Amino acid sequence: MKRDETMVNAYVPGQGNLSPQDQALVARRQRLLGPAYRLFYETPVHLVRGEGVWLYGADGKAYLDCYNNVASLGHCHPHVIQATARQAATYASHTRYLNEVVLDCAEKLLSHFPPELSQVMFTCTGSEANDLALRIAFAQTGGTGVIVTQNAYHGVTHTVSGLSPSLGAGVALGQHVRTIPAPDPAQMAGDLGQAFAACVQGAIDDLHRHGIQPAVLIVDTVFSSDGVFADPAGFLQPAAQTIRNAGGLFIADEVQPGFGRTGGHWWGFERHGLIPDMVSLGKPMGNGYPVAALVLRPEVLAEFGAKGRYFNTFGGNAVACATAIAVMEVIEDENLLHNAATVGQHMAEGLRALAKTHDSLGPLRATGLFLGQDITNNGAPDGAEAARVVNALRDAGVLISATGPKGHTLKIRPPLILQKAEADLFLTKLDHALKR
Repeated sequence: MKRDETMVNAYVPGQGNLSPQDQALVARRQRLLGPAYRLFYETPVHLVRGEGVWLYGADGKAYLDCYNNVASLGHCHPHVIQATARQAATYASHTRYLNEVVLDCAEKLLSHFPPELSQVMFTCTGSEANDLALRIAFAQTGGTGVIVTQNAYHGVTHTVSGLSPSLGAGVALGQHVRTIPAPDPAQMAGDLGQAFAACVQGAIDDLHRHGIQPAVLIVDTVFSSDGVFADPAGFLQPAAQTIRNAGGLFIADEVQPGFGRTGGHWWGFERHGLIPDMVSLGKPMGNGYPVAALVLRPEVLAEFGAKGRYFNTFGGNAVACATAIAVMEVIEDENLLHNAATVGQHMAEGLRALAKTHDSLGPLRATGLFLGQDITNNGAPDGAEAARVVNALRDAGVLISATGPKGHTLKIRPPLILQKAEADLFLTKLDHALKR
C-alpha cells in the first residue's frame, strides 16, 4: 500500500477489499465531495449506527471503538441526546439575545477551571477556538510569532492550518511560525522541561532575528499528533515561563486531552501544575454536537474586546450549550475521570505485558485513556508494521489509528466509558493482530 503522506492510516483509492456496494459509495463520495477528503483504513469502514463504545457497519458487524474522541462519552449517550432534543424543541438561537442557557453553560464550564481563567468565548469547532485565540494573542502582545511542535495539529482554518505541520508538506506553514521538536524523553538529554524550554527559547531567538515579535507558544498538552508525550508531569512549566518572559502567551490546546481524557483531571494542563493564558476546547465538548470554546484570563481578552466585537452565529447557541451542559453532567455523574484513570492504567499494564512476548511493541506513553504505543523493528520506528496492525485490528472489529511523524505510534483513545472487560477484548485482539 502506498502511504498517503497527507494522513497516516489513509485509504488509497482503487485498493482495499471493498464490496461492490461500498466501491459505488466511494465513487459517489469522490464525485460529490472532491479530492481533498480522506477515508480511514486500507478498506474503509461503512458505518450506520453507534451505541456506547460500539459502532455498527452496514453489514451488521460490530466494531469496538477505541479511537473516536468526538463521542468521548460513547456514541448516542441518552442523557446528551435528550438534552439536545429538548432544547432544540424549545429555543435555538445565537448569543446576541438574552438567554440563560449560554450563561448556565459558561458557569458550569468555568467551575472546572482555576479562578484565573474566568471568561469563555463559544465557537463551533476547536479550529475556530484556536483561530480566535491567535487573534486575541496578536492583539494583546503586539506580536505575530507562533511556536508549535514539529508534527502538531491545531485545526483547519487558513490561519491554524498554517501552524499544523501534521497536515503535510502540501499545506504551507505561516512565515511567522517556528517549529520545535516534540518533548520526547528519548531524544532530549537531561531534564526534559529545561530541554524543551531551551527549544522554545531557540525559536524565540530566531523570530527576533527575523524582526518578528513572539506572540504564542501553543501546544496540545499530550502532544497527540507528535506521538503522545505526557510525562513527566510538570515538564511544561519552564516552556510556559520562557514564552511569557519573551512577552508572549501560552495556549493549552485541550481539544484532544480535555474533558477528563487524561484521567484524574479535567484538563491536560492540570497535570503540569500551571495555568495557561488561554485554553481551547473542541470535539468532546458536545459528544458529537458541534460546540467548542476558548477559556481565557480576563486581562488577556481586554485589549481585543475593547477594539472589536465578536459573535458566532452558531457558537454558543442554546442547543449547543444545553448539549455541553449535559456532557459535563455525565462526566460528573458517571465519575468518568476516575474511570479514565483506572481503565487507562489497566490498558497500559496490559500493553506492557504484551510487550514481553511481542518484540515489535516498543515504548508506551500513556495517561488516562490516551495511549501511544510505538511499533518498532529492532528498536527503529516501523510505520509499515503499525499500519498493518491498525488494519488487522479493523478487520477483527477494533478501531484505532496511528500517529507521529513516522506513523509508527498506535493511537489508542477509546470513549471514557470503556470498561475493563472491553479493554481486555482490545488487548486480546491486539495480541492476535501482532501474531499474524
